[in-house]
Amino acid sequence: MALKDVLIDELRDMYSAENQLVTALPKLAKGAKNQDLKSLFTTHLDETKGQVLRLKQVFQLLGEKPTGEHCNGMEGVIEEGADALEKDEEGPSFDSGIIGAALRTEHYEIAGYEAAIDMSNTLGMSDIAALLTENLNEELTAAKKIKAASKPIFQEASSQPEGEEEAPKTGKEKYSAKKSKEDEKKAAPQVKKRVATR
Repeated sequence: MALKDVLIDELRDMYSAENQLVTALPKLAKGAKNQDLKSLFTTHLDETKGQVLRLKQVFQLLGEKPTGEHCNGMEGVIEEGADALEKDEEGPSFDSGIIGAALRTEHYEIAGYEAAIDMSNTLGMSDIAALLTENLNEELTAAKKIKAASKPIFQEASSQPEGEEEAPKTGKEKYSAKKSKEDEKKAAPQVKKRVATR
């Protein structure tokens, strides 16, 4: 597979990711308790819409269609955000879970854009790299703003009293706990090998 084909696949993945975020960000904005966080998500929604349009420009320059790949990675990250919105937490503790999901989203996008920019530059496609760099810079800025907003939220959450009794787990939480144990069990032989070689 030629590098240009890999780039097109990567860009289609990013296009799918950004379109998924156009529908996910309003839910995060609506669910957040902290007004600064709500505002950040609303602002980033507008940026994300612009990123979708920029990616369409990239595909026009390439003479390709933007659809054809579904971003399973972003689907999973968005699912984590949806899980955070379902938690039975209050105020800053609730927002702390949303912040974690939002930062994972931003870092996923940052990694995708960095790879696509490097491929574009390698192929001598500076016009495409420039458009992608605009998207990357917005993602980097969004991540910095989320981190800045997180500091007072985490501080406030740290002073909240711990829950006295744990609420019964939902079916989804039980499934997640089971999968987590399976993940640990599958990885254990490799982790033991690493420990043995040290």
